[in-house]
Amino acid sequence: QVQLVESGGDSVQAGGSLRLSCEVSGYISVSYCMAWFRQAPGKEREGVAAIDNDGSTSYTDSVKGRFTISYDNAKNTLYLQANNLKPEDTATYYCASNLQPWFCYSGTWRRRPDDMTYWGKGTQVTVSS
Repeated sequence: QVQLVESGGDSVQAGGSLRLSCEVSGYISVSYCMAWFRQAPGKEREGVAAIDNDGSTSYTDSVKGRFTISYDNAKNTLYLQANNLKPEDTATYYCASNLQPWFCYSGTWRRRPDDMTYWGKGTQVTVSS
């Protein structure tokens, strides 16, 4: 059974940092597109960052230069290092995966989030001003 379990969410002040983790279990794949999404109350789900098995990354404009996505193959864990957090980053953060690496190309992962195969249950990030 495939499971994605997020952790690392917390309440921080603006300017602070967090590292979110997403532990993947139940399968091991050498090909993938993995991503972080977030959803704030009353807002649509938003793609934040994605990484494929070659290590290519992409980010939504609002987090470029502040967030870094990475994947540790040895630990089967996806990370999101979030620095210089802003109140508008407040949301529940979800990790998701698709076994097709091309899904990370050209922003497909952002346009078609419902086609991500597996999802975690989320971790809450709250940033106060």
